[in-house]
Amino acid sequence: MDTLWQYQFRIILLGDSTVGKSSLLKRFTDGVYSDAADPTVGVDFYARSLDIEPGVKIKLQLWDTAGQERFRSITTSYYRNSVGGLLVFDLTNRKTFDHVREWHREVSEHILPHHMVYILIGHKSDLSRDRKVTRDEAEQLAAELGICYVETSAKCNSNVERAFELLTWDIYELMKMGEISTRDGWDGVKSGLTAKVLYPAEEEAEREKSCNC
Repeated sequence: MDTLWQYQFRIILLGDSTVGKSSLLKRFTDGVYSDAADPTVGVDFYARSLDIEPGVKIKLQLWDTAGQERFRSITTSYYRNSVGGLLVFDLTNRKTFDHVREWHREVSEHILPHHMVYILIGHKSDLSRDRKVTRDEAEQLAAELGICYVETSAKCNSNVERAFELLTWDIYELMKMGEISTRDGWDGVKSGLTAKVLYPAEEEAEREKSCNC
């Protein structure tokens, strides 16, 4: 039986084929890495929970999308029901970096009127000798898109945990601010059986002061 969770976030991984989306998910959810990976056909599903702060467990539904054009009609149906997106490119493949804007634009058009939180991932950071995209270029793109940037390596298990935690925390903070909320007919965010009541920071501080327990 699953451990009780307060919220469930649906996260989708986006990017060209072979950038390593499946490798990132398998490292994050199962703690394993394999050089041999079959291309994703359509959409694959993974899950893991994170304790984002004391008393708050977030269950992540993680959707691995196929990067090939022929599967695009399948994967677009998953955009609208997601609250978070990891835009992944391969640091050793310039074309995958150049396509990030296209992925961002396509997804942003499909999710309206809902809101999606993004993070930019430069993957395969262990292959430094084959690098084709500089950190400055990637950080500039992230700044233009208004999102965070993290460099990861599923092979070396570098920053994989941090990337998913950062995205989860950003979504949770926007929920606390009231910019993201659960809605009927939308699966991006769901409340669990023990959902935590979220208060603005100022109100939360006042409640703690007045608590006599």
